[in-house]
Amino acid sequence: MTILIIGLVAFFGMHLVSATPLKKVFVDRTSATFYKAGYALASLVGLLLIIVGKANAPFELVWNGVVQMRSFALPLMWLSFILLPAAHMKGNIKRFTRHPMLWAIVLWAVVHLSVNGDLASILLFGSFLLYSLFAMVSQNFRGAQKQHAVMPLKYDLIVIAAGTTVFLGILFLHGVLFGVPLWSW
Repeated sequence: MTILIIGLVAFFGMHLVSATPLKKVFVDRTSATFYKAGYALASLVGLLLIIVGKANAPFELVWNGVVQMRSFALPLMWLSFILLPAAHMKGNIKRFTRHPMLWAIVLWAVVHLSVNGDLASILLFGSFLLYSLFAMVSQNFRGAQKQHAVMPLKYDLIVIAAGTTVFLGILFLHGVLFGVPLWSW
């Protein structure tokens, strides 16, 4: 569990620094390139520690997952996988939300928190949920805007196809990748 916690602190610590005036201090004392390299390295190390820590964490049940949520889990995860690429691809989703990637993470975290009640899962998914909500508020205070331009429908279809493709891949490989086959539900 310690490795998971260290990974979460490293990953989110670096992300939190980027949303504060400390970022400017680091950039001014070094350079933007050095800061970006350090940010990427710390985030990658944190992410790797999170993966290793979660994989090796003991199963400590805190509460039983909500069985009724399982019928909503797959549609919500599909939506999450569509919102994720929408943040970085042309399309109209950014006309309706300033934060498609963060909403994708919120959905991912809520779905996983609702069906997993072990301590490691609560730490992992709860941290991502809280950080994503914080990041939305922080970005709004810094002036995040919705997209105003109307894009052709073909771009939305490409986003949906991209998200659906990754969703189906994760759906079928979930057991291999994460040790929990979804077909056992």
